[in-house]
Amino acid sequence: MSTTAVPTVSVCIPCYRGAAHLGAAIASVLAQTFTDFELVIIDDNSPDNTAEVVAGFDDPRIRYLRNPANLGPEGNWNRCLDEARGRYFKLLPQDDLIAPTCLEQQVAVLEQDTAHRLALVFCARTILDARDRTVMVRGYPKRDSGVVDARSLFRQCVRRGTNVIGEPGSVLFRRESAALAGRFDASIPYVLDLDYWVRLLCHGDAWYIKEPLASFRVSVGSWSVRIGARQSLEYQMFIRKLAVNRRFAASGPDILVGKLMAKVNAMLRSVLYRVLAMHAVKP
Repeated sequence: MSTTAVPTVSVCIPCYRGAAHLGAAIASVLAQTFTDFELVIIDDNSPDNTAEVVAGFDDPRIRYLRNPANLGPEGNWNRCLDEARGRYFKLLPQDDLIAPTCLEQQVAVLEQDTAHRLALVFCARTILDARDRTVMVRGYPKRDSGVVDARSLFRQCVRRGTNVIGEPGSVLFRRESAALAGRFDASIPYVLDLDYWVRLLCHGDAWYIKEPLASFRVSVGSWSVRIGARQSLEYQMFIRKLAVNRRFAASGPDILVGKLMAKVNAMLRSVLYRVLAMHAVKP
């Protein structure tokens, strides 16, 4: 692909203090079987050696940009939307990975959706620790690959008190859909990604791929861990926000169950993070 051609996919990596795992994230994108993409890496004014890590890769599909001032997650994710040129958009956090056939499989789904009935495609994902060891595999509960009705997907997110769609690396959507969904909004930081998925789902259904094509890394320094203490409260705030959405019409029992599950999930994550932190310091 030439530097002037419009790529089919824009994979954007927003990064800040991410040099430790950024190289692995970049390598996972460059290893894709689907090759018509651009990789946009936006450094949010990191004080580490992020630029040196990127410079270690020689590939014309890479664009490296550095913000003159720190924008924070919301600002940097939105700059990713602004800089992307591809027909399809994937946001890949600096700690995470995508499997070699991730783009190939997800692009194929959206290419076949000529009527644009799908708002996004998502997949199961592998949860990794800081040493690349598999902690678990998470996916859409009790479901094979195929179409998932937007209302059913929303209800699962509410009742389970968690993001069953997944982290950004597991999702691909049409870049033109951003005009409908708007900008990323971190007013409730913990659900920055899920809030966007829900807004996309206001305009179509989803397609689920049962195969784990993305990996989400849980490390002591990751942003998701740093905000972990507020997860339960923020998810409950998110449920209240969506309760008034007429498209999805969450019921009273859904909301009550969701608030309880959000508390349970927060406690379970807290235990998991402590265990992973202890293992991270062991030789």
